[in-house]
Amino acid sequence: MRRSVPPGMPDPMRVSRSLGAALVAALAVSPVAAAQQQAGWRTDFSKHTVPLEEIVSGGPPKDGIAAIDRPKFVSVSDADDWLSLREPVVLVVEGQTAKAYPLQILMWHEIVNDVVGGRPVAVTYCPLCNTALAFDRRLDGTLLDFGTTGRLRHSDLVMYDRQTESWWQQATGEAIVGKLAGKKLELVSAPLVSWKTFKSTHPHGRVLSRDTGFDRPYGQNPYARYDDPKGSPIASFFRGRADARLPAMERVVAVSLGGEDVAYPFRALKQRPALNDVVGGVPVAVFWMPGTASALDDSHIAKGRDVGSTGVFDRRLDGRVLKFEPSGEARFRDKVTGSEFDLLGRATSGPLEGKTLNAVPHGNHFWFAWGVFKPKTRIVDAR
Repeated sequence: MRRSVPPGMPDPMRVSRSLGAALVAALAVSPVAAAQQQAGWRTDFSKHTVPLEEIVSGGPPKDGIAAIDRPKFVSVSDADDWLSLREPVVLVVEGQTAKAYPLQILMWHEIVNDVVGGRPVAVTYCPLCNTALAFDRRLDGTLLDFGTTGRLRHSDLVMYDRQTESWWQQATGEAIVGKLAGKKLELVSAPLVSWKTFKSTHPHGRVLSRDTGFDRPYGQNPYARYDDPKGSPIASFFRGRADARLPAMERVVAVSLGGEDVAYPFRALKQRPALNDVVGGVPVAVFWMPGTASALDDSHIAKGRDVGSTGVFDRRLDGRVLKFEPSGEARFRDKVTGSEFDLLGRATSGPLEGKTLNAVPHGNHFWFAWGVFKPKTRIVDAR
């Protein structure tokens, strides 16, 4: 198992086999100190909110995994030529604009700096943590754009903004090193759904093109079998304390609202595809449906096992608090009005037909990658 390394970049796992574990250990020692000696970093390393020794090298150097800064998009019909029905895509909707960011592309770039419906966003993905998250790139009146540092903390991508070169924790959207340390980006709703779901609900949407300006084997997964349910994160990258309440590689729906953190394991959602809860004083519904492939199972993403996809919504609509139950595959019935909703929170039948629930931003993290950052998390499990 190794972190994805673009063509032409040194592969740390091959280095370890040829030069021995001692060299790999030496390369991982104090990467922040080493970074300060490298040309090109303007980061103020005297300002940090986490112990610097928790940040380790992931192998590639600064921008070794290249963000996409000038994304091109194609139509649904064009993308149909190279996306299979179960392939996972990140869905971002702003106003009348809907865009899909396939994981087969994000796997190799990890960050896309874009604008959706007039809103500047960074669409990000850390394959080691399965964290597909989008953030508003505006902060205190400044427009930021992001690149990869080549470093990890608790196995999670550490990004940097090109304006101040502060370092950011992707899993939380928080600046952890540099001038902006302590600041936090606004999370944007970006559910991970199947290509089938996207194209059926947004037939006129736009899809991130594979014409990125880079030569990458899009569609292939360099982390084959990484998400084995009985597996664990890569030890040299994950130095946090494991939370034994759930298996490390269990996927969870991760939600933070009103100062409360909650995790809904996929294993629970498979048994109860519609859950009603209250998080931070907000009544929420959590939906799950099958039909989305894991991007981190088979060496070909399209062949990954079915792990499903999720949606999280505020249950308040038109002055009422709704209560949901499953009503067949990919359908969720409100007990209050009898209306049926789809995975994207849209009422498709009943008195509320045509209405849409407000989405709650969430992630589908591996448990280890949520628990280490949110140790006080409440778990809602079926067991």
